[in-house]
Amino acid sequence: MTRVTDIRYVGYAVSDLEAERAFYRDKWGLREVAEKDGMVYFATEGHPELYVVRLRPADVTRIDVIALAADTNADVDALHEKVAAAGCRIIFTPRALTSFGGGYGFRFFSKDGMSFEISAGVERGAFRAVAGKEALPEKISHIVLHSPDHKGLVEFFVTVLGFRVSDWLGDFMCFLRCNEWHHRIAILPGPPCLNHVAYDMADMDAMMRGVGKLKRKEVDLRWGPGRHTAGNNTFSYFTTPAGFAVEYTAELERVDEGTWVATVHVPSPDVMDQWGAGSGGPQTMPHPAPDAGLFQAVEV
Repeated sequence: MTRVTDIRYVGYAVSDLEAERAFYRDKWGLREVAEKDGMVYFATEGHPELYVVRLRPADVTRIDVIALAADTNADVDALHEKVAAAGCRIIFTPRALTSFGGGYGFRFFSKDGMSFEISAGVERGAFRAVAGKEALPEKISHIVLHSPDHKGLVEFFVTVLGFRVSDWLGDFMCFLRCNEWHHRIAILPGPPCLNHVAYDMADMDAMMRGVGKLKRKEVDLRWGPGRHTAGNNTFSYFTTPAGFAVEYTAELERVDEGTWVATVHVPSPDVMDQWGAGSGGPQTMPHPAPDAGLFQAVEV
């Protein structure tokens, strides 16, 4: 089946590039790999994806693009046809990409106005095994989005992009997978915007060491440490200088396609956090507001 197979990167526009750059490089634990056309690119140490964060200086802080992966150029073409048939506005049709790492892809606006890219054949980067004691993120784990029509967006990801429903939290949060991991995308009600980007740590010990490292670097913990029920992953949430929420997570469940049955979890404090020992909660996270870049494409 032609489908999206993973997450590539998130492109951000920020008003204070140097503050955000220093956060990802000196505190969060990413590796700066390039600066091209005024934009800065960061990779994780533990995964061959060429970069996972792209920063662009701008007067307005916004999401420029959320980039997803497909396996082949033919898959990109087929997904473009499906996205166009679903009535989404196409930013550009499949072509050779001129952005860092190249590849072949297209971009579109979701019905909510968020910009997405789907690509194949992007250059791979250097990576290495990351020891738990290094407390470095290995790769992007998942992205959580808000939508005013969250069930409609779930349907789009399933029927058009090929995701599968892993679980629901009540009727307001859906966890979607595109590979063996429990969720790569999750969707909540709300104004169209990014909720957070999560990064996999080697294990729970590495996550806790990461929390300690950030504490020593004076990065405030917004919520956690804890363990969710859907996906059974541990979590700890922070915010970047620009106000974007980011997460260290570990031990996300792998799904056996032959036996997995989607569950509707009844919302409760111990479902949100099985341990109940951490600080904060959803109310301490940034309040969702419509992204400033809705239906506004960037050139690169």
